[in-house]
Amino acid sequence: MAVLNSCPYNILPRFTGYTIQKRSISSTIKFFAANNDSASKSNPIPLLTPYKMGEFELSHRIVLAPLTRNRSYDNVPQPHAAVYYSQRATNGGLLIAEATGVSNTAQGYPNTPGIWTKEHVDAWKPIVDAVHQKGGIFFLQMWHVGRVSSYALQPNGQAPISSTDKAITPGHEGGDWSPPRRLSVDEIPGIVNDFRLAARNAIEAGFDGVEIHGGNGYLIDQFLKDQVNDRTGRVWWDLGKPMSLCTGNSGINKQRDWS
Repeated sequence: MAVLNSCPYNILPRFTGYTIQKRSISSTIKFFAANNDSASKSNPIPLLTPYKMGEFELSHRIVLAPLTRNRSYDNVPQPHAAVYYSQRATNGGLLIAEATGVSNTAQGYPNTPGIWTKEHVDAWKPIVDAVHQKGGIFFLQMWHVGRVSSYALQPNGQAPISSTDKAITPGHEGGDWSPPRRLSVDEIPGIVNDFRLAARNAIEAGFDGVEIHGGNGYLIDQFLKDQVNDRTGRVWWDLGKPMSLCTGNSGINKQRDWS
């Protein structure tokens, strides 16, 4: 089971074995500068050139990014998704499924898919099969929105959960976001476990790998951003835990004040 970790701040990550490790901003700038300089002195690599990504032999370098469709009614992927994804699949091509909630608290937008129940797993299976029939490689993006949600989308109308109790700026992205509830220290391992179970369910559904959504202001990013995370104390959490529990190989080990 391969694991990609989506990188906060939309910085290109570095692939190492089965995981992708985060780069710092400065090292990423140097990386791009060095590669752009070398590219100007040599021929660029065509997009249709094969590429080996861990255990996968990709036939080309064009990847379908995860694109939220809002068509999974009651969080259940629908049969038409098999047509949608298979139409975009190519032999040896990589597709990443739309952001998929890891639990019933993970939803921030209506009709986004889930992966925390047997019904979700069973609904994903024919969709994954349709991609595999085209020879495609299919990853699932695991997602928890944190405070980017509202009472209407949370179980029993409860407050969204986050690293903070600070609400999102009103009107941000046109959403009607509800004030969040700060997670207690004792609750954090449960969130980690949600990602672990989601990865197991993805395996059961037939996916070839998973990507952990760690950017764009969602839950993991809410703990990483100083503008959002106003917690104090000395509690450490291994951000690679969701990946290490899935694969036995942690790609990110970041100490952070989480209490």
